[in-house]
Amino acid sequence: MNVTVLGSGSWGTTMASLAATRNPTLLWARRAETADEVTTRHTNERYLPGFPLSRQLRATVDLDEACAGADVLVVAVPSANFRAVLAEAAPSVRPWVPVVSLTKGLERGSLLRMTQVVEELLPGHPAAALTGPNLAREIMAGQAAASVLATKDPGVAAALQAVLTHRMFRVYRNHDVIGCEVGGALKNVIAIAAGIAEGLGVGDNTRAAVITRGLAELTRLGVAMGAQPQTLAGLAGMGDLIATCMSPLSRNRSVGEQLGRGRNLPDILAEMHMVAEGVGTAGLVLELADRWGVELPICREIDRVVRGDASPLEAYRGLVAPGHEADPG
Repeated sequence: MNVTVLGSGSWGTTMASLAATRNPTLLWARRAETADEVTTRHTNERYLPGFPLSRQLRATVDLDEACAGADVLVVAVPSANFRAVLAEAAPSVRPWVPVVSLTKGLERGSLLRMTQVVEELLPGHPAAALTGPNLAREIMAGQAAASVLATKDPGVAAALQAVLTHRMFRVYRNHDVIGCEVGGALKNVIAIAAGIAEGLGVGDNTRAAVITRGLAELTRLGVAMGAQPQTLAGLAGMGDLIATCMSPLSRNRSVGEQLGRGRNLPDILAEMHMVAEGVGTAGLVLELADRWGVELPICREIDRVVRGDASPLEAYRGLVAPGHEADPG
């Protein structure tokens, strides 16, 4: 199959490089210098410094060229740009081509999940989400990893699984699209909380409590929206949460850690080449929580920090204040 990946950040480039070893793959990049570097030097030093890419991978800045021959379209752009890029690409995408989202976030305003945006802009195209504990640099280093492909059509899932699986990168199928996408979006917010704990030096006991309570929050919201609890206890929920909260490679954890050390958010974000989705997602998940009547105290505290209404230390005092809720375990 001809695979096209839209988005040349670390995760999009990683998936394109993996796919290129088994299928003709084209990577779409916004910057001409990135496209030229990927095609001629087989590197992407801006987002994956030090890692060689598949020599079969090609890149282009021409969105029409990227999409016209695709048998599988993979979208790896930030949630804030997801609709605009897909809308521009839509006229060039052939009928019935499946669209796989790698984006873990929600659309501002509509609160739609990314597969819902796909279904709205490309009706008739199978929509899927690939999610899980997938740190791009570890995968590029050849370390084993597993991911979950969520889509409603079992036939499409099996076909995409064969395309996306690669040696040490194992892909599992799941029909619970809601659970997989909710888990992927909320874990970024909880990772900021875990990073703040690291920056404040509050200890592993507190971090473990925040991560565990965070799992309870994403499960509460997911189940209220129609997800299955076991999905949030698996790779797309707990697995992704642990990796994102604990790894120094995690962008969202890194943002939280720097906040905990006293830096201000605009300066942190200005230094980053990539998007920390949890920053924008915190407020959006609270809108979803209000819609579904669910309490998300950790997400609420992180939203206060992101908006500048509370310091990281004040947020943590709120998180560890005595409460009356049951043990989430």
